[in-house]
Amino acid sequence: MKTLIEGFLKFQKEAFPQRTDLFKHLATTQHPGTLFITCSDSRVVPELLTQQEPGELFVIRNAGNIVPSDSPHPGGVSATVEYAVAVLGVTDIVICGHSDCGAMTAVASCKCMDHLPAVSAWLQHAESAKVINESRSHASDAAKVSSMVRENVIAQLANIQTHPSVRLAQEKGLLNLHGWVYDIETGSIDALDANSRTFVSLVEHPTTCAMNGKAMEAA
Repeated sequence: MKTLIEGFLKFQKEAFPQRTDLFKHLATTQHPGTLFITCSDSRVVPELLTQQEPGELFVIRNAGNIVPSDSPHPGGVSATVEYAVAVLGVTDIVICGHSDCGAMTAVASCKCMDHLPAVSAWLQHAESAKVINESRSHASDAAKVSSMVRENVIAQLANIQTHPSVRLAQEKGLLNLHGWVYDIETGSIDALDANSRTFVSLVEHPTTCAMNGKAMEAA
């Protein structure tokens, strides 16, 4: 806690005074353009890797960057997606997986998680991605996990499109979906291309989009 408090004191002394106008504006309103859904992993910092200021990203974080499909009993993720789309009017949604993901490693390796019942139940939302990943051959365990991370991003993009608010915004052409995989070691991002259904370098293909205003069929 000592380092957290020291960090806050530094924020108050150095960072906040440099952005007083911004925070004064944000005190009563927010207009984020993007809903960014990513993993809880401490090594993934959405605002850092996208270089966004406060108020520009609406963020959901959980183990495995999971988005449960729409259901009669919605949870926190579903409520936040609905609020971001229907109330805040975000125009883009990014689902961002990452390298060395513990959640996807557990799914890909079929690790026993009897001692983690809540985690085990949560990761069932990645089951469709696991089935696809298991149907393919992989050169190594690392390659299997890397593939699992990507298949999970695709699966969660399909899941999020079952939500009525997302479907409606897509039908109106108001919402774009993006599937990203962030590499922690290199700082690179691969993005899902809607046409080829493969991941390509975002540096080389900066306009890559997983879905432009039209629902993507589940893989």
